[in-house]
Amino acid sequence: MTTLNSLFAPSSSTCSQLIQTKRYYSSSSYHLSTLSKPFLNPNLATKFRQFSPTTKAVIQDEEKVKEEDEVINNNNGVIPSSDRLINAAIVLGAGSLAITKLLTIDHDYSHGWTLYEVLRYAPEHSWNAYEETLKTHPVLSKMAISGIVYSMGDWIAQCYEGKPLFDIDRTRMFRSGLVGFTLHGSLSHYYYQFCEVLFPYKGWWVVPVKVAFDQTVWSAVWNSIYFVVLALLRFESPVVIFNELRATFWPLLTAGWKLWPFAHVITYGVVPVEQRLLWVDCIELIWVTILSTYSNEKSEVRISEAPEGESGSPSNNLSKEE
Repeated sequence: MTTLNSLFAPSSSTCSQLIQTKRYYSSSSYHLSTLSKPFLNPNLATKFRQFSPTTKAVIQDEEKVKEEDEVINNNNGVIPSSDRLINAAIVLGAGSLAITKLLTIDHDYSHGWTLYEVLRYAPEHSWNAYEETLKTHPVLSKMAISGIVYSMGDWIAQCYEGKPLFDIDRTRMFRSGLVGFTLHGSLSHYYYQFCEVLFPYKGWWVVPVKVAFDQTVWSAVWNSIYFVVLALLRFESPVVIFNELRATFWPLLTAGWKLWPFAHVITYGVVPVEQRLLWVDCIELIWVTILSTYSNEKSEVRISEAPEGESGSPSNNLSKEE
């Protein structure tokens, strides 16, 4: 019995070692060593890495890279998903409204009509409603048409430049539509009336004369107005506007000669004066795509090539041009 107790009972030397070990791990020297060597304590290792100078530098570099990626994505036209949803809502809402207005033009007396009857009479009655609006509000009607056409033209231009359908720049499209609404519709209304006063003749030869006048004087004036007003809405400096207008004036004018002379043979030879702007705006969907591409292409290239902090400053733009 004594032998078994001696075997299992701890010796005095063993007890003293255990007491010293417990005192060491409960002492401050152990905790200081674990703080200086966090790998001894996994729970402190994560916290220690957050305060490490090297780790801080890596985290800061990662944040800078993320910010630079966001800037690059914005410059390349990559927009957040929330903007895509807004763009999709605008496109689908406008399309639904247009289709609803077209199909419900006869809602007062179309009860009991079949779908075939609605589709058959809706275009004719919509045209009649448009003519009535031209008689009561001629300028406002043409302003609305031009605003819609110029907005759609810029949207087509952005899609042609490679942007996805719902990744459009709404601000850019709004600027183009604003110019079309406020300037193109009203100015074109008075221009076509002035053209009839200037050339009151009825001979066949007056058509090519009107086309030549349109494609020299009026095209030069309107292209310049559109280009300058869009640049002003982008808050560009006068020097930049003048230099870019001078660089694009002749290419824009000659580009129009590939399209408009053929369209204006119908404009001045077939279409009545009050209906001309509607016909012209149908062709404008193609032309506004060209105009908007020319106008925004120069600005985007200049901004992408300018050093950081210089793209929005008129003084920097002036020094760059010099």
